[in-house]
Amino acid sequence: MASLEVPIWNKYTLSLEEASAYFRVGTQKLRKIANDNPGAEYLIWNGNRPQFKRVQFEQYIDRCNAI
Repeated sequence: MASLEVPIWNKYTLSLEEASAYFRVGTQKLRKIANDNPGAEYLIWNGNRPQFKRVQFEQYIDRCNAI
């Protein structure tokens, strides 16, 4: 059976660990960003686990001077 793994750069949402690897930002920093902004447009919550909308989070990072 062929693997159905989607490349990280094609995923709509990223887990905390995937976002950390993709954006080169620590998981603790990403968790703090998610917890401080629970209603942000770049987040989807799966229970208590944040999923980062890749494109929207890229746009958020583009607007930041520092994280």
